[in-house]
Amino acid sequence: MPTTEHSQSNNKTSFAALALGAIGVVYGDVGTSPLYTMKEIFNQAHGLLPDKVTVFGSISLIFWSLIMVICLKYVVFVMRADNRGEGGIMALMALALRGRHKTHQRAIIVSLGLFGAALFYGDGIITPAISVLSAVEGLEVAAPALHPYVIPLTLCVLVGLFLFQSMGTEKVGTLFGPIMVFWFLTLALLGIDSLIKSPDILMAFNPKYALNFFIKHHWHGFLALGAIVLALTGAEALYADMGHFGRKPIQFSWILFVMPALLLNYLGQGALILRDPTAVKNPFYLLAPDWALYPLIALSTAATVIASQAVISGAFSITRQAVQLDYIPRLRFIHTSSSEMGQVFAPAVNRFLLVAVLILVLVFQSSSHLASAYGFAVTGTMAIDTSLAFIVAMDVWKWQSKWAITFLVVFLTIDLSFLGANAVKIIDGGWFPLLIAALLFLLMTTWRKGRKMLVWHLQRSATSLTEFMERVRTSPPIRVPGTAIFLYSRHLSLPFALLQNLEYNKILHDQVILLTVTTQDIPYVLAKDRLDVEDLGENFFRVTIKFGFTQSPDIPHALALINQKGIKLNLNEAMFFIGRETLIPSPNPELNSWQERIFIFMFRNASTPIVFFGIPSKQALEIGTLVEV
Repeated sequence: MPTTEHSQSNNKTSFAALALGAIGVVYGDVGTSPLYTMKEIFNQAHGLLPDKVTVFGSISLIFWSLIMVICLKYVVFVMRADNRGEGGIMALMALALRGRHKTHQRAIIVSLGLFGAALFYGDGIITPAISVLSAVEGLEVAAPALHPYVIPLTLCVLVGLFLFQSMGTEKVGTLFGPIMVFWFLTLALLGIDSLIKSPDILMAFNPKYALNFFIKHHWHGFLALGAIVLALTGAEALYADMGHFGRKPIQFSWILFVMPALLLNYLGQGALILRDPTAVKNPFYLLAPDWALYPLIALSTAATVIASQAVISGAFSITRQAVQLDYIPRLRFIHTSSSEMGQVFAPAVNRFLLVAVLILVLVFQSSSHLASAYGFAVTGTMAIDTSLAFIVAMDVWKWQSKWAITFLVVFLTIDLSFLGANAVKIIDGGWFPLLIAALLFLLMTTWRKGRKMLVWHLQRSATSLTEFMERVRTSPPIRVPGTAIFLYSRHLSLPFALLQNLEYNKILHDQVILLTVTTQDIPYVLAKDRLDVEDLGENFFRVTIKFGFTQSPDIPHALALINQKGIKLNLNEAMFFIGRETLIPSPNPELNSWQERIFIFMFRNASTPIVFFGIPSKQALEIGTLVEV
């Protein structure tokens, strides 16, 4: 009995810690939306006046959008699509691919997944810019004379944020939860104070006010959806961060804490606008009493930095998954936690995001201008999530067609409505995430196509492994002491490095391991399933190391398990031979000229296999070969 009680106590503590962590990381983006959502709804570009029908309709639309999109679509349905506990668009794409084997179906799913991932990078650029900028703009409310300092201060905060990334989130992670809990409590208290003065705003929960909003404003009401969707930013984070915190802690913290706090604040802002229509210029900060304005600006800035941190970390994670699945070239990753596998830092990605964010702030200058760009990235990703979830519902969950189609029609209608409202803003800023997504999609598809073409070229000119082994048996070459490990990516042929080593040195090592590293469509591969070993005879072994798409490949660590398979291997005395292809343009390229140049550039700048696979440099030897592409 005491043991059971202790176990239950530990489970409760663990659940509470996970729920607190989810509040600190998962909800930073959606939690900072009250800073700018209501202000953008009444932006002059939408032509809406802050009258009763419009205010009630806006609050009603925000409420029902949160219910339909976040509560129902993500919390109830999409979060069921976990790939062995992992979420996010790459995990969803991998799930959707499992039941589809026709080439054209897989091509469509991959294209959707890659474009959704590309849009997420756009989100990762815009979120830090709009969040921090909207927080610092509170200075203008406190003292209009401080306006010239808004942009410089925003840039300083953003530079500090990205410089901090190399330290990782582990050291300060415990601070995130309490700060964000305090943030959400502040949101709730500010909203309650205003709500008490104008309780009539509670009637906005009635969906008829959302309908009246469209009846009154027609086309302008539809365009306003482009601002209302800002209340949903960060919805993807609930799903993407599921592997870090688990489904139930995320659901629990959303339903019982985060959503009530957000709704109270939106209600409070609506009540304030009804009492004082001039408050539409910045209803969030005008909720606060004068004495609390500067502390609220400081708290808002901290909250937006945390929100940005979550999106930036998500970009690192998605990049690693894309590298593992071979959709982008190998990049250097640094693990920032000794205990959490998912906490990685990608220096190249961090530099790219920093430069893009700073340019974005300097070009757009205000959160209002950035809002036009923000909505397109968010709604595009949501529409792709719905489409992929429909495929998963049919193939994995085995739903009846009528229910799966109902899911698709209902939620895709909502997503496309938001997307359409933002599409008209492409000229005003929506072009930015679309441009970023298009460029990244182009790079990923070019890399994928180029890699397939390269493998085909190498395979075409490769020697058959069966023929080679027969030659070794019939005409054995000189064997020297030691173990040679040859890395290659094909099972049906021989590594070029092995052939070249034998051709020029006329020797083979006593023990030869032909090593292939593969990435599975699951997030983690357990240690007991890590290695497949095949004895080819003549002391040749073919070894396949399997990693999940969220795991960083560490070949020496994985090969340490080979002794459990009955093969004696002293890694300290082994030599790794790695083929290094040098690409040169072909007179008859299979890629068009610009794709060829892009692929060669990406290939030449990819991280070397020695670094990527964690191979000790003193035990590695690269053998080069020229390949025309």
